[in-house]
Amino acid sequence: MDNNQNNRNRNHERDNNFNIGEMLLRVLITSIVVAIAAYFTPGFTIDGLWSLLLAAVVIGVLDYLVQRFTGIDASPFGRGISGFLVAAIILYVTKFIVPGFNISLWGAIIGALIIGIIDAIMPGREAL
Repeated sequence: MDNNQNNRNRNHERDNNFNIGEMLLRVLITSIVVAIAAYFTPGFTIDGLWSLLLAAVVIGVLDYLVQRFTGIDASPFGRGISGFLVAAIILYVTKFIVPGFNISLWGAIIGALIIGIIDAIMPGREAL
């Protein structure tokens, strides 16, 4: 095997490894971003910490599924109007899955906008 093939194999193994620390950090960051968005968005409330953490997990899973099956990255500003709309839809759908996570349609749109602004301020990380 040549050196390039060895590097590809190592990268593939690294991509397939489940890194619990990275996953927990992602949930924590998503929780903070969603909490900030809920604070500043009318029509967007979260009833408690557990609802917030569960919502962060659900948002992460929905984002992964959308990206996996459609190829659209749900980054409100990074991917244009399609990313913005997908982020708003993910926020809105989360209300049907997570108890204590309440958001109106307009709240989802404004929340996606606020999340996009936070993403622009915090470069180098991927939220929603």
